[in-house]
Amino acid sequence: MKSIFQLSFWGLIFSFSTNAHAEQASVAEKDTSAIHTLIVVFDGLRPDYIKPEWMPHLYAFRKKAAYGKDNHSVFPTVTRVNAASYATGSYPAAHGLMGNAIYLPAVNAQKSLSTGNAGNLRHIMDTTSGKLLTAPSLGEVLRAEGEKMFVYSSGTTGQAFLQNHTINGAIINPDLILPEAFKAGLTASIGSPPEDATPNTARHQWITDALCRYTLVANGPLVSAIWFSDPDGTAHEHGIGVPITITALKAVDAQFGRILDTIRARGLEPVFNIIVTADHGFVTHTGKQGFTDFLIQKGFKKSKDSDDIILADGALYVKAHNPVLIQKIVEALQEQEWVGAIFTKAVKPGSMKGAIKGTLSFESIHWNHPQRAADILVTENWNNNKNSLGYAGTDFAGGVAGHGGSSPYEIHIPLIAYGPFFKPAFESNLPTSNIDIVPTVLHIHNITAPAQMQGRVMYELLRNNNIKPMTPKKEIILTESKLKQVKYKLMMERTMLGKYSYINYTSVTRVH
Repeated sequence: MKSIFQLSFWGLIFSFSTNAHAEQASVAEKDTSAIHTLIVVFDGLRPDYIKPEWMPHLYAFRKKAAYGKDNHSVFPTVTRVNAASYATGSYPAAHGLMGNAIYLPAVNAQKSLSTGNAGNLRHIMDTTSGKLLTAPSLGEVLRAEGEKMFVYSSGTTGQAFLQNHTINGAIINPDLILPEAFKAGLTASIGSPPEDATPNTARHQWITDALCRYTLVANGPLVSAIWFSDPDGTAHEHGIGVPITITALKAVDAQFGRILDTIRARGLEPVFNIIVTADHGFVTHTGKQGFTDFLIQKGFKKSKDSDDIILADGALYVKAHNPVLIQKIVEALQEQEWVGAIFTKAVKPGSMKGAIKGTLSFESIHWNHPQRAADILVTENWNNNKNSLGYAGTDFAGGVAGHGGSSPYEIHIPLIAYGPFFKPAFESNLPTSNIDIVPTVLHIHNITAPAQMQGRVMYELLRNNNIKPMTPKKEIILTESKLKQVKYKLMMERTMLGKYSYINYTSVTRVH
């Protein structure tokens, strides 16, 4: 790779192909080897957190950057689904990482496995001939081009591992440094990893130290990603908008400011594209009932450890796919006020409606993996209620606050992009998603994206392109089921952009 200081090509980097076909347009032939890309993920960042008094560096960055006003988390709105989705430019239907927990009978027939643990993920790889993800990832594509990717993460080892699971380059996480041979030099350079804490400020600083040491240098990796585990970790424990969560926001913003200052000080602004996003938003939790306890109380599941129904978060795997039991479970869930959207296999291929009356299909949420989808996927219900500090968005999951559901507060996330390839001080109303990041990155670097990638190039954010933007159209999908005591009505709003569909939210009403 050429040094990032070799800028003789500078007059070429703003020249894009004028191919009018939005699906096939490519960057004009030119040397982009000096351009680098940094992806920054703030775990659990709601758009309304980006205030000058809380996140002054990110706030100022947004003002000068291209901003996607209609950016989407991938559903289910959990961390590891979105780590895999951005890394592959694909939905769970393609990449096969179905939730923060995953059930693979060939790996463990008795229970689901947490995807937050890299040890579990490596065990899945060992058991499935390397098929942890069933879609090609950015790291694999870069390897084929002779390029590397560095991942820096202060979160779980599973989240870090999913971003670069074939270890092309390096993973730098306080609890997981790969390849192993990299560890001694890393710790000699920036010190040993600090202990986990809430907020996780010391670990955020440590991974930023590593980023400055290995990425913001001459001949650094072509693509890097840094993932800050706050505000997610702190908000889970303490809630939205409380003082300690604000402290966590200020801490990660300070590290983002360090990154920007280092880029400026080293003269790297002309050659670094920076894309900022989140994995999901956040809501306040008020729930008292869990799915496992409910199934046991209703007599559908014998015990927490029984294998008659295995749960992987909100995914229910019914033994032998018993259709009668699946029907009974769905109807029982539809009667509960705390239960939200329910999804099942499509009534027929390509249908947005599920086989069980009143449900939507896995196809409607891009969750229809041919081998790994469950029998039922269910979320807690949500509403617009505000917490004590005035932050809207509440659902009936347990705990203090969190995510995973299909409310707009969990789905709607920021997208901010700045650098030589992105329009400055620009706002777009077109829908985007975490799966659109990698296709755009590959386009910037003049690398052909694998045909399996389901995301699109975000041409509307790029400088000097002549691609005519597509027109978004909102669609409503309705389904309902009349039960003995209640009529369950489920609605999904999505935005269509050509062949691409973006889920905005689902909502449930019950008529007694």
